[in-house]
Amino acid sequence: MTPLRQRLLDDLRLRNYSPRTIEASVAAVAKIARHFRLPPDQLSPEQIRQFQVHLIDQRVSFSQLNQVTAGLRFFYAVTLGRPDVVHKIAYGKRPKKLPVVLAPDEVTRLFDAARSGRDRTLLRTAYALGLRVSELVALRPEHIDAARGLVVVRQGKGAKDRLVPLSARLLDELRASWRLQRPRPWLFPGGRPGRHLTAAGVQRLIRRAAQRAGLSKPVSPHTLRHSYATHLLEAGCDLLTIQRLLGHKNLQTTARYLHVSAQHLGRAPSLLDWVARPPSGPAAPAEELPCLP
Repeated sequence: MTPLRQRLLDDLRLRNYSPRTIEASVAAVAKIARHFRLPPDQLSPEQIRQFQVHLIDQRVSFSQLNQVTAGLRFFYAVTLGRPDVVHKIAYGKRPKKLPVVLAPDEVTRLFDAARSGRDRTLLRTAYALGLRVSELVALRPEHIDAARGLVVVRQGKGAKDRLVPLSARLLDELRASWRLQRPRPWLFPGGRPGRHLTAAGVQRLIRRAAQRAGLSKPVSPHTLRHSYATHLLEAGCDLLTIQRLLGHKNLQTTARYLHVSAQHLGRAPSLLDWVARPPSGPAAPAEELPCLP
């Protein structure tokens, strides 16, 4: 390991970044060095720009492009102490996409399509607790507070703990699943001893279940989290509570579920019904048109 790479690792660890962020940042710097076959501290702002254009030409995803950009900005700002370079490393504009949300009956069909009891329990846990896939696979038996009806989500995104409510029904299912396998130390162990199920394994499991269920929507582990938030909103839960349950730092992130809530959108008036009145009848005043509050 070169001294420069070690310094980058130390800088990231000192700021308590997650292992995934550290891995992605180091990989970004290594990638640009391989591309130009030069040490990264010898690259010019123009070369960094050319590398970003190269990534776009390779049609990398928006998230991957900005992940590389974040790693490079940290390297030049912190490790090299070159703020003059950082402001020239631009982030890509984030595409605004609505989250994919399953209807309640589609969620039920997905559960029913899971092959084994463990797989079904895993899917039901992901939905009932609104967990990110990394939080789901990291669950341990000691995270379940049965007496208080809570689950402690340890070190979620942003290295933050949070509490989410645990229904008695899910608690019974988790207990039944645990009695069959008695997994240690993880609730959902992987194929290797002492390892939990991987995020990729959960993604494959959900994708196959969605295919068997005949769902036409693209379904991923995060789809269950989106569905959890949207169904809470439609059940009358307020945004601040949903924000805390999801572990969102910004309320605006939670507010996007207003744009996919069927009940919220259903309050909008049907303009065709409003204008299609009998010709002989009096026209309704504009203030009588129902609208969103």
